[in-house]
Amino acid sequence: MKRRTVDSSPWIWRIISTVSVLATLLLLFGFVYAIKDVMFPQGDAGTASGQTSGKPSPSEAAPVQDGKIRMAVIGDSLARGTGDDEGLGFIRRTANLLQQQGHDVQVLNNLGVNGLRTDALLKKLDEQGVRYVLQQANFILLSIGANDLFQGGQVLQGQDPPTPEKLAEVLPETSKRLQDILKKVKEINPQAQISYVGLYNPFGDVKELKVPGNTVVAAWNDAALEILNQEDRMSLVPTFDIFQNHLGEYLSSDHFHPNGDGYQAIAVRIAQEYQNVNETQGGAK
Repeated sequence: MKRRTVDSSPWIWRIISTVSVLATLLLLFGFVYAIKDVMFPQGDAGTASGQTSGKPSPSEAAPVQDGKIRMAVIGDSLARGTGDDEGLGFIRRTANLLQQQGHDVQVLNNLGVNGLRTDALLKKLDEQGVRYVLQQANFILLSIGANDLFQGGQVLQGQDPPTPEKLAEVLPETSKRLQDILKKVKEINPQAQISYVGLYNPFGDVKELKVPGNTVVAAWNDAALEILNQEDRMSLVPTFDIFQNHLGEYLSSDHFHPNGDGYQAIAVRIAQEYQNVNETQGGAK
């Protein structure tokens, strides 16, 4: 009796082709989603989008006074934690450090948005969901300005390196917007401690950008400190010195955002700043 054989090759190739098509579509979807996230940043759902469902209006929202540190962060991709392979960013790393020191800590929300600049943040502070989160916090972290100065790292792609004068062109307008941002955050929550995370130069190891980058970052941080010194319960968390001689150790592969160790170093500085301010002001633990 002759055994009948079945050629399964066509089915195998059809399955492989189908899986390949689905994998390609999945990659395309992820790519489009990533581009959309950068080009049209939205932030976390239900907060940065301005949704108001089920939440009281800002005038009705009152922070809870129970001795707990209630943290919120707003701003750009550093606020969001981009580049941190553990996804913690400096806010959750700071919360962990403060908890280890015996504080009761709650992270309310991360309102960081990739690519955000000062003009966009000013508009975002009018969103009811964002205002609600900030009103509930008693420790607000802010990171903004790097995308205004360095175009989100795109200065590396230019054929001619920018000069200090070219980079400094945006300083007056941008530092004015930083002042407006801080003023608005304080209007939203006058009782919260507000810490602004200062800038570092991610291009300090690029020959053409070391001097212009250092110059414009130093000028920006000086302008920020001058603004912050005019207000109570506001402080600058310096990061320039953290990264200056440790870019290879603390930067992620995109050569712009911190990696996990970089975010941890920033978190240590933030926790120290929180302790210093509260020792001076007699904060609760």
